[in-house]
Parts: sequence; structure tokens; C-alpha cells
Amino acid sequence: MKKVLVPLAAGFEELEAVTIIDLLRRANISVTVAGLADGAITGSRGTRILPDEILDTSSASDYDMIVLPGGLPGADNLNNDSRIHDLLKQMANDGRYIAAICAAPKVLATAGLLKNKEVTSFPGALSDVATEGMHHTGMNTVIDGNVITSRGPGTAMDFSLELIQLLAGTGTRQKVEQGLQR
Repeated sequence: MKKVLVPLAAGFEELEAVTIIDLLRRANISVTVAGLADGAITGSRGTRILPDEILDTSSASDYDMIVLPGGLPGADNLNNDSRIHDLLKQMANDGRYIAAICAAPKVLATAGLLKNKEVTSFPGALSDVATEGMHHTGMNTVIDGNVITSRGPGTAMDFSLELIQLLAGTGTRQKVEQGLQR
């Protein structure tokens, strides 16, 4: 069974986080929600989610993919946590999937993982990050090697379906999509 880590920080974007978690679980992908601290994490709109564990107990080698939800100040809080950067770099070095949506691609850029990559993000989220060779496409979802990025809350469902296709194949994606009545 494929395993995905979804770290949550205070101020995460609820629509993105819940869509990612829900759709991956519908595809029978094991999802671990890890908080940066103990206890419930409050999103940018006040929704509280109780993580499965604290990030300290997470190990990069246990997961096939890490997915960073965006939102503000959630993406900034992820970006300011050295554990996130360590996990991202370790997973990238191991060739595992790294995914981020909305403002969270900035975390990937800060960790040095977007060099010579095609990416997308929420408009303006990467404007203050200088990354050699990074090309911002403006597309809804971009897959470049092991890096997957997406624009924001409105693209969360399609982003999640792309993640399912990468991890579980086209048939599983179609089955989940059919169940959504799209």
C-alpha cells in the first residue's frame, strides 16, 4: 500500500488539506496527517483538525510522497520549520514524490528543490523566490519529474486526482473520480 505524509501547520488551507486527505484515502492510499505541534491544528478559516501524529515521529523513508497544503499563514509556518525542509530534501534525494499546492510551492523553492523545474502556484506565491531555471507555467497542475505543484483551492480536486494516478494508476483514479460524480 502506498503511503503519503500530509504535514499541517497552523493556518493551513482547509479545502486543500481535506480534499487531498479525503481523495487519497478513497483511493486506499495510506495517509498520515502530521502536525507541527501536539494537539489540534487550526486552519486559515478556523477549522480544527486533529493530526494522526506529531511530525517528529515521521520518517521520510516510510512514505512514497509528501504533500504540502497551502494557505496563509500555513505555508509560511511550514516554510519556517527546519523539519519540513529536512524531510523534503531527504525525500527528493531518495527520488520520492514531493507535492505542494497554493502557497506551499514556496516551501519547495526555499528548500532548493525547484531548480530547473516547471511549476505552478497561487499567483504571486513564488514572486519573491529566485530559483535558477524555475519556470512558472500558470497551469492548474504541473508534474515535473518527482515534483508536483498546483495553483490553489479551486484546483485541489484535480491535483488530488493527479496524485492518485501517480501512486495508484489510471484505473484507481477513474474509480475515485466516478464516485465523485464528476
